[in-house]
Amino acid sequence: MQQKIVLIGGPGTGKTSVLNELIKRNYFCMPEVSREVTLKAKEKGIDQLFLTEPLLFSKLLLEGREQQFITADNSKNKLVFFDRGIPDVHAYLDFFKTEYPATFIEKSKKYKYNKIFHFSPWEEIHTTDNERYETFEESIIIDKFLIDAYLKVGYSIINVPFGTIEERTNFIINSLSCDL
Repeated sequence: MQQKIVLIGGPGTGKTSVLNELIKRNYFCMPEVSREVTLKAKEKGIDQLFLTEPLLFSKLLLEGREQQFITADNSKNKLVFFDRGIPDVHAYLDFFKTEYPATFIEKSKKYKYNKIFHFSPWEEIHTTDNERYETFEESIIIDKFLIDAYLKVGYSIINVPFGTIEERTNFIINSLSCDL
């Protein structure tokens, strides 16, 4: 049976670095969709789509994450890792106090992942760039909304300890080995 594994946490917590390590180890991984959506918007002259049109941005994210889930389902891979999952979309909308249609929660309940690994805010590794503009303090607050969103739709969350990229990746793989 296929295992769908999601890496969650606020911005700049090391999720993508661990996902890249998983890719190096030949695991099937789904990258973060928001950077792609942000870059496409910039090509159209919109600097921060999430800040200017949060509902449109989130709708595009939801579609992208739903497509990733379907792609994973259609693959023959026993393990599929996701850099963020569908509940992240409404967690961010909650953070920004933006109303959204019930379909956001419905899709979070429809497309179920097997395990959720959480990366806590970590000031020593937090950075900003053109697509990640949140401060460390905002990352801490967003993190709380993310945890809440996943718990509300019925997930248990496994906390990934601080450490090197290799140590964090090994923790995840070792946590899953008993399920394979």
